[in-house]
Amino acid sequence: MTSTDTILRVAARGDGVTADGRHAAFAAPGDLLGADGTLTHGPHHQAPPCRHFPECGGCQLQHLDDDAYAAFVTDRVASALDGQELIATLRPPLVSPPNTRRRATLHAEGKGGRVTLGFTAEKSHAIVDMRECHILAPALFAVVGPLRTLLQKLGFKRRGDVHLTLSDQGPDVMVTNLTADGLAAAEAITSFCERHGIARFALDSGIGAETRWEPQPVTITLGGHPVPLPPAAFLQATQEGEDALVAAMREATSGAATIADLFAGLGTFTLALPARVYAAEGARDALFSLKAAAGRGQLPVFTEHRDLYRRPLTVAELDRFDAIVIDPPRAGAREQVEALAACQAKVIGYVSCNPSSFARDAKLLIDGGWRIDWVQPVGQFRWSTHVELAARFVR
Repeated sequence: MTSTDTILRVAARGDGVTADGRHAAFAAPGDLLGADGTLTHGPHHQAPPCRHFPECGGCQLQHLDDDAYAAFVTDRVASALDGQELIATLRPPLVSPPNTRRRATLHAEGKGGRVTLGFTAEKSHAIVDMRECHILAPALFAVVGPLRTLLQKLGFKRRGDVHLTLSDQGPDVMVTNLTADGLAAAEAITSFCERHGIARFALDSGIGAETRWEPQPVTITLGGHPVPLPPAAFLQATQEGEDALVAAMREATSGAATIADLFAGLGTFTLALPARVYAAEGARDALFSLKAAAGRGQLPVFTEHRDLYRRPLTVAELDRFDAIVIDPPRAGAREQVEALAACQAKVIGYVSCNPSSFARDAKLLIDGGWRIDWVQPVGQFRWSTHVELAARFVR
C-alpha cells in the first residue's frame, strides 16, 4: 500500500476517490484501496443502519459516518465552485438528522396479487419493497405498511407514484395511476384514513388530484402562517433544512425594506421575511395558496403568477427592490440571473438544490460585478448525494 491508495474524498456520485484518481464504490475517506480493488475500512466507514442499503436508491452514503458525510456536503459545493474558478467563504454544513424527511415520493407496483411499495433501486426502475427506513419521519413511515395493504385491497395492478407529505394535520397521501370506484373501495379508503390518522387521501388517475378524504383543510405552516397545501406540492424535505435556508435568507436580506422572492412556491421565504415582499411563482396552485395565507395574515405581500423562464423580471423591474431572493429549480435560472447581474439591488440571496447550476449562475453574477459574501451548505437529504445551499451576493 502507498498513500495514493488511501481514499481521500467522496466524489459527486458517491464513489470514493484516491489521490491518483482511482474510484471505489461504497468507500469512505480513510479507507484503503488495494491494487486488486479490495477495500479495507478506515475510521470514517460505518455499518449502514438500513437493511435495504445499498440496493435502495433512497440513500447512497449510509456507509459514511457523520464527519465524513458533513465533509461530503461541503466538498460538493466547493468542487462546483472550483469548476467555475470561483472562491467563496464556506460556512460549516448544516445536516438534517435521520428520520426527519417530511416529504417523499415512493413508487408502487401491483403484480400477481401483491403490491411492492418503496423507493426505486439505485440506477434502476425496480422498486425496493420498503420494510424499514432511516430517513422518513416516523409518522410517514408508519403509513407505508398499511398503505401497501390498502392498495392490495383496492386491486392495484399498475405502477404509480405515492406522494407522502407530513402536513400540520398529519400524513397527506396522493396515489397516481389508481382508480378506486364503488362502495367497497370508498369504505376501504375511509377505514384506512380513520385508523391511521390520515390528513388527506387523494387519487390522480391522470386528470388531476381527486380528494377522497379530508376531514379538515390541510395546511403546512411556513413562517408561522398556515398555508393551504395542494396535493403533492413542493416543500423543503425536512423542517431542519427549511429552518437553515430561511435563517440564511433572513440574514442575507437583513435591513431590506422591499424584497422580491423569485420562484416563491408556497411562500417558504416570502412568509418569513420581515419586509414588503413581491412573490413570483409559475405554479398556479402554489401561488394561490401563498396568496391566501398572506391575505389571512394581513401581510404586505404582492403575488404574481409568472413563468420566470419565459418571462424573467427585467432589470428595470428588479431595480425597484432593495434585495432579491431566488430559489430556482435544479436547472438554475440563467435568463433571470443575467438580469440580476445588471440590476441595482443591494443584495441577492440565492438558494439552490444543485451546486453545479448554482456555480454557473454565480459566475454570471460575478462577471456582472457581484461577489459572494458567504455560502451555507445544507444537507437535508441525509445520506444522499443531493446537496443544497444558500448564498449571499453583494456588490
